[in-house]
Amino acid sequence: MAAVPVRRTERLVLRGFTDADRDPFAALNADPEVMEHFPAPYDRQRSDAFVDRVLARWAERQYGLWALERSDTGEFIGYTGLWPAEFEAPFTPAVEVGWRLARAHWGQGFATEAALESLRYGFDDLGLDEIVSFTARTNERSWRVMERIGLRRDAAGDFEHPSVPLGHRVRPHVLYRLRREDWARHQRLPRSRRNA
Repeated sequence: MAAVPVRRTERLVLRGFTDADRDPFAALNADPEVMEHFPAPYDRQRSDAFVDRVLARWAERQYGLWALERSDTGEFIGYTGLWPAEFEAPFTPAVEVGWRLARAHWGQGFATEAALESLRYGFDDLGLDEIVSFTARTNERSWRVMERIGLRRDAAGDFEHPSVPLGHRVRPHVLYRLRREDWARHQRLPRSRRNA
């Protein structure tokens, strides 16, 4: 198994998943509010299978999803990181930045802080040319995170997610993109102007 690089931000540790994370991760994935913008919550088997895929992905590639741990409490609060988007769509194959946090940790800027560190890793360490993000059209909370971290909406790229059943309310997805040159420009802006 490949070693997962550990990254630290002001308030978070981004690290590899461990078996101790499986219980709180399963609880997060079973929460209907957390999973509101997915076709359905995950049962324990699907949640554990997701962790297994995450561990395998780091072994296959130089990137994947990190478990998120609060520095102050050591508590597991969710995940962030980079994931290959390989389903059939006009913009794929691509590398996606994503996150999922337990409800108790929403509204505190953790998703933004963690996703920014994922972008730094993708652009600065891996040298990726572009990173995308996408979510159900109904998920405006995630749109705001995407905009705060510098991604811009590509309305022409909005799509129907092929993994979601036809007619399901979360099948329509919005697409956001960020090129490396725009990331570099975004990082040079004063913090107060980055979301203008």
